[in-house]
This record gives sequence, structure tokens and C-alpha cells, in this order.
Amino acid sequence: MGQVNVRVNGYNHTIGCKDGEEQHVQDLVAQLEEKVRVIRSMGGQFSEARMLLHVALLFADEANDLRVDLARLRSQGAVSAAPAPAAPAPDPRLAERLSRIAERIEGIATAIEKS
Repeated sequence: MGQVNVRVNGYNHTIGCKDGEEQHVQDLVAQLEEKVRVIRSMGGQFSEARMLLHVALLFADEANDLRVDLARLRSQGAVSAAPAPAAPAPDPRLAERLSRIAERIEGIATAIEKS
């Protein structure tokens, strides 16, 4: 099993991943850091847990906007409801991976709140 040492909002974390997924994890962390910069640019002081909550909300908002746009395009007939045949099949382990990441974030937030 691979591990990646990352830094988010000034804190170092070790993230476990499957061998070969290290760069993907680093790319995801870069997206997180970009959201952290957006939140910081708004001013104010946030605890680590609150910062992570705001970052998660930004991602959720973006995902919602994409779903709305996709539904609009489908209703206009611009996008087929079925995925294109050449599209790769979704990773069936994605939900499990996201669940593990969410658990890690919750653990980090809990540990920070206790300190």
C-alpha cells in the first residue's frame, strides 16, 4: 500500500493509497489547497475543522452546479442520458475510497478540535 505525505492548510498528513495512486492523491490535495486559499482570501479565522467544512461545501457546490448543468444539457438533448460507449466504466471502489477519505477528514477534524 502506498503512502503520500501531503500538506493541507499548513498541516502535514500521511495519506494511505493504493500503489500507483500517489500522484492522483497529490493532484487531489492540490485541489484542496486551492479551495483553502479561496477560503483564506475571504478573511476571518477558521479552526481546522471549520476550514475543512468550508472546503467540502465549495466542492459540494461545484458538484451540484455540474449536476444542474448536466440535467439542463440532457433536457435540451445536448447530452445523451447514457454514457458514451468509449467512456471508461466508473470505478466501483470509488464510494469506498471516498468513504475512507471522509473518515480520515473526520478523524483529523476531531483530533484538531480536541487539541
